[in-house]
Amino acid sequence: MRVSIGMGMTGTDNWEDAATYVAEAEKLGAEFVWTAESWGHDAVTPLGFLAGKTKTIKLGAGIMQAVGRTPANTAMTAMTLQSISGGRFIMGLGASGPQVVEGWHGVPYSKPIQRIREVIEIVKMISRGDKLQYDGQIFHLPLPGGQGKSIKSGAPPSPDIPVYLATLSPVSLALTGEVADGWLGTSFIPEQAEEVFFQHIRKGAEKAGRSMSEIDLQAGGVVAFGDDVEKMLPRRKPGLAFTLGAMGSKEKNFYNAAFQRAGYEEEARAIQLKWLEGDRTTAASMVPDEMVLKTNMLGTDDMVRARMHAYKDAGVTTLRVDPEGRTLAERLETLGRAINIAKDV
Repeated sequence: MRVSIGMGMTGTDNWEDAATYVAEAEKLGAEFVWTAESWGHDAVTPLGFLAGKTKTIKLGAGIMQAVGRTPANTAMTAMTLQSISGGRFIMGLGASGPQVVEGWHGVPYSKPIQRIREVIEIVKMISRGDKLQYDGQIFHLPLPGGQGKSIKSGAPPSPDIPVYLATLSPVSLALTGEVADGWLGTSFIPEQAEEVFFQHIRKGAEKAGRSMSEIDLQAGGVVAFGDDVEKMLPRRKPGLAFTLGAMGSKEKNFYNAAFQRAGYEEEARAIQLKWLEGDRTTAASMVPDEMVLKTNMLGTDDMVRARMHAYKDAGVTTLRVDPEGRTLAERLETLGRAINIAKDV
């Protein structure tokens, strides 16, 4: 299996270490690196930095918040990174959620799926070198009744920028199957992949006359090696509790909803309620061991290999790996070990 990684900049500003990690991961055989965007660092600036530190690894924005930039600015950013990187850029997009969209960007959280669709259409129009004329449900370009005119990008065309979507709801997953080159999966359990995710992606692909083989399906989790799996479980639970409780409002938490569809309805609701009450310690303790084991790759080489096979059997085409380690050297050692196993899966 192919392997992708994240840049891993959460809670730190050590860019040189992060760049060293990615450059060494490239040497080990990692084929993609993804940068994140929430309410801290943006997803695209670090990719320009990495473009000068690497040679072959694909550089993915994972993800750009669709509401955070105008479509034209999104296109300009994508075309610039594609040029700087020598054609290695991947434009990852996502709708985010109402707490971030309305609280951070100050934009109403309305028609998020339609917004992503229109952003993609406009970006493709600009990157092909077409004059920008667009009349959608959300965007009207040039702005009617104003002094704007139809403009063609001054940059050389970049018509083949891949588009990956980070989606969770059935409707957004169908959009992924219809228009995207790849999918960035989270809240993912291989054993429930078809019921929770892939049936909806397939529906969108069929609507567009496409095959699932045209879509790169990326998903994975933490990789950690050891003989005592019981000791590994507690470290993973606070992160899952955060996902279930904090990644969205009480009314709209798409991550929580995905776990509910995977069979953890009662547990997901209870953990979210405890988190929203402010009792994060108890919320973490309520995360089932099984949920940790099914969303990560933990244990001996054979156990990790078995979980990798589960991802492949589910239909995942690129394994996203977050290697555990207290230091850069430890993370790279874990990553190298994981890549060697993935090569034979």
